[in-house]
Amino acid sequence: MTYRGLNAPMESFWGSMQIELLDRQKWRTNLELVVAMADYIDHFYNCERRHSSLGYLTPNEFEASYLKPIKQATLS
Repeated sequence: MTYRGLNAPMESFWGSMQIELLDRQKWRTNLELVVAMADYIDHFYNCERRHSSLGYLTPNEFEASYLKPIKQATLS
């Protein structure tokens, strides 16, 4: 695998954050930008954003659909 192939997931992440967060407003201070980036990563990108690799489900939806049959099997 080439370096470019190894870097593709990170490039995709930065591209998404650029479009979904950074291009939408101007930041008055670096601290305001850092807080907004941390909030984006922790609350939106990781939890609420739909991912094509998960069948266009959010990670929370995917996890719930994965665990539902397991929970039902253990309760039976």
